Amino acid sequence: MNEKINMGFWGRLPKPIFALAPMADVTDCVFRRLIAESGKPAVMFTEFVSADGLMSQGRKNLLVDLRFSEVERPVVAQLFSGNPEKMEGASRLAAELGFDGIDINMGCPDRSIEKSGAGAALIKDPKLAKEIIRAAKRGTPNLPISIKTRIGYKKNEIETWIPTLLEEGLAALTIHLRTRAEMSDVPAHWEFMPGIVALRDKISPQTLILGNGDVENLEDARGKIAMSGTDGAMLGRAIFGNPWLFAERDPSISEKLLMLIEHARRYEKELLPHKNFAIMKKHFKAYVNGFDGAKELRTRLMEASDAKAVSLEIDRFLETLKV
Repeated sequence: MNEKINMGFWGRLPKPIFALAPMADVTDCVFRRLIAESGKPAVMFTEFVSADGLMSQGRKNLLVDLRFSEVERPVVAQLFSGNPEKMEGASRLAAELGFDGIDINMGCPDRSIEKSGAGAALIKDPKLAKEIIRAAKRGTPNLPISIKTRIGYKKNEIETWIPTLLEEGLAALTIHLRTRAEMSDVPAHWEFMPGIVALRDKISPQTLILGNGDVENLEDARGKIAMSGTDGAMLGRAIFGNPWLFAERDPSISEKLLMLIEHARRYEKELLPHKNFAIMKKHFKAYVNGFDGAKELRTRLMEASDAKAVSLEIDRFLETLKV
């Protein structure tokens, strides 16, 4: 591939690259900012956002998912669509909003998203996948384009699917090392990564390759990167309840609980009424575990309907620790 790739900020990142995965109803602007303040990864991604929705009358409701703060930079807007025209328009919008890059989701297994021809459904339609990438480039000629995908749909399709993407001149390609059919039910196939890196070296040497799946922490990431020869790793579930993940710091119980209070307060202040406070409950489970009394506190927090109730329950618990 002879095309000169617009690497943008990707070309300036030191290796190995540690990235925060885009996760729906998890990596919103509030949580990302807390992470950035506690120990920033090399690059952050928004929750994935529907390009079709951004190009419809529902745009106003989706713009909350594209909020970001300067402390998060470089920050990438992750979009999904099965419609090239909508992808072009949404990419243009993301550029106007000031993002540092565009990432296209070609791996999400959600059935409603697949039904629209987006997410993992694009693995089955390489021609459309190429059209989507080219549309994003037309919409954002000055921003780098990256992709997050899987190794195949029902089976390992690395030898056909990955070259399809690499031929399009991507700045970065993140690969969740499972098929769509495997979901997250089997261990991630990191043993396939050296072969993917070899394909990259042959087809598009500039493109950065990141691995994703079962990365527990930065030490684990370093080991997987060294073993596979990839440029970096994307961490997802490891961030739950641990904004300090990228700082490699082990917080005390009180630090974790005070962070949860701050998380709940910011969520309430910045994301209501656009999002439901009940979404915070998945964070309660993550922050409150692994210590005496955690189960009981977690049960009480699950009844909390606002940040004030969260604060009261945690303050009560912290008082018992002082006794």
